[in-house]
Amino acid sequence: MTIFWAVVLLHVILCLGFSSSSQWDLMGTAMVTPDYVRLTPDLQSRQGAVWSRVPCYLRDWELKVHFKISGQGKKNFNGDGLALWLTKERMQNGPVFGNMNQFTGLGIFVDTYPNIDKNRHLESFDLLYFSQRAFPYISVMLGNGTLTYDHDRDGRTTELGGCTAIARNSIYDTFLLIRYVKNRLTVMTDVEGKQEWKDCADITGLRLPLGYFFGASSATGDLSDNHDIISMKLYQLSVERTTEEEEQEEVLLPRVDNMDQFQGKVEDEGTSGVHLFFTFLFSVLGLGVLAVVGLIVYGRWKENRRKRFY
Repeated sequence: MTIFWAVVLLHVILCLGFSSSSQWDLMGTAMVTPDYVRLTPDLQSRQGAVWSRVPCYLRDWELKVHFKISGQGKKNFNGDGLALWLTKERMQNGPVFGNMNQFTGLGIFVDTYPNIDKNRHLESFDLLYFSQRAFPYISVMLGNGTLTYDHDRDGRTTELGGCTAIARNSIYDTFLLIRYVKNRLTVMTDVEGKQEWKDCADITGLRLPLGYFFGASSATGDLSDNHDIISMKLYQLSVERTTEEEEQEEVLLPRVDNMDQFQGKVEDEGTSGVHLFFTFLFSVLGLGVLAVVGLIVYGRWKENRRKRFY
């Protein structure tokens, strides 16, 4: 497979601006500065977004995002994060990092707050499993218009892949690279100042319709952070294809081939959490029973010994 670089198609901030003739729209608290677009400030209960007005008809592409998340709050006392989108819908407020739920298309989330830790009403095995995740965490979700992002579980039930990336209050520039080639989506990060890409997610058989819109959004709740987009650069990739690949049917709704592999993974890992919980529970109960039996046996032995001396 050969990949050729093409021109930069989109560049947020000064290249296009945000005038009435701009190819970008701002929403909510998003505001333009000379150096970045601030989606949300470090204040509670804010939502902001920037959306392209131009739909994307590229079959193969790469998106490089330079972003920054910063704030005064200590670790795990900040939130909520930001999201990058390629979706059918645009300019819709909602609970998923400032965008609507049950979206149609691709969402990539940079989640900075572990909601699972505060939701003590969830099952014990959920807490045992999900609390093991380190934040900030980047995850990938593909929506078909009916799937719901589960905010309480940090989206784990619909996640296709992801990784931990220490991208908040970093002393380095922080980047995300999203590549879509031949129905394969790869996500990479550069957040450690090494000027090299680190693998985050790799999903094959992911099919996206053409004509969707790129965007970025963010939200704060009781906790907050500054969420800034410094640049978004989209590259067209020229890829060699066979005749069979060229004649593939048009994709009308986002989907992933062999979705069972992801559902099985969630179920298996969830089962591991259940198994861990009940193993711990029955171990404690078993030790308790042994202790009681031991005390009874010891009491009878002591009583019998006393009778021998009378």
